[in-house]
Amino acid sequence: MFWTSWFLAALAVILAWPVPVFLSRAAWPARAPFAAMVLWQSIALAGGLSMIGAMLCWGLSTLGGNLPSGLHGLLGIFLGTESLDTLGIVHAFALSAAALLTAHLLFTLWLTYFRIERQRRKHRDLLHLLSSPSHDQPGTLVLNHQAPVAYCLPGGSRSVTVLSEGLLALLSPDELRAVLVHEQTHLAQRHHLLLWAFAAWRSALPWLPTSRLAQESVSSLIEIMADDVALRSVDKPTLVTAIALVASGSDQLPVDALVAGHAAQIDTPTTTSARLGKLLGNAPGLSVFPKLCVIAAALLLLAAPTALLVVPGILP
Repeated sequence: MFWTSWFLAALAVILAWPVPVFLSRAAWPARAPFAAMVLWQSIALAGGLSMIGAMLCWGLSTLGGNLPSGLHGLLGIFLGTESLDTLGIVHAFALSAAALLTAHLLFTLWLTYFRIERQRRKHRDLLHLLSSPSHDQPGTLVLNHQAPVAYCLPGGSRSVTVLSEGLLALLSPDELRAVLVHEQTHLAQRHHLLLWAFAAWRSALPWLPTSRLAQESVSSLIEIMADDVALRSVDKPTLVTAIALVASGSDQLPVDALVAGHAAQIDTPTTTSARLGKLLGNAPGLSVFPKLCVIAAALLLLAAPTALLVVPGILP
């Protein structure tokens, strides 16, 4: 498993620095947001798996020629049938690091979910005080404020779209339809789950370029995906106008807690810029074949470290 550990370590380094930097600077993801989002997920998963797998394989290399035999030898040490001297201090440290990193990632994933759910509960309680149900749109709350604001708050059967009175006064019927379709797409496609996963990844490894660039890029990509759905109902000028009106009030919410953390799916200047850049750039979407190539590359990227860890004998 010596070469397996070194290959996984090299792959982890590549996925932690040059790949996310190049992908974040590329222009094509806006033309194929779903494929790009799959690729970002693959980079994050393969990078984490490679980091853990490199340390695991290095730690077990003295106990067997592949992962199953190494784990069998480690079990023998725990049961007392094998001597601890067989492992060695350096390899024991590598195994401990792999276990700690795995526990850290899983715990951060749970902790991020707990924090988001707590923020959403507080957010929902504030909305009960500051808003009222819409008489025209089911599952929509109208915020008693004059700033133009629109966002969605996930929560399963309690998911709602929030619009302000100020925005409703500004929007035409077509612009309102564009905003509603956009926000409802976020809820229908469960984009908040992607944001949760990448927020946890960034919280767990804030020093890693992948975590920051992936979170920012995925946030923009899901907005572009929702815009693509909205364009099926309205024309492009209508959607651009609606985006500009909503963006003008995103920093004027009456209660700071309404935008705390990841409680709601709210546009940021970065995502607004990405959305308008896509709509005003008039670049055609990628054809089917390049999209399939990107998705295939993402699957192969994730399969590589998985195969090295699961299938015995690929690398010595």
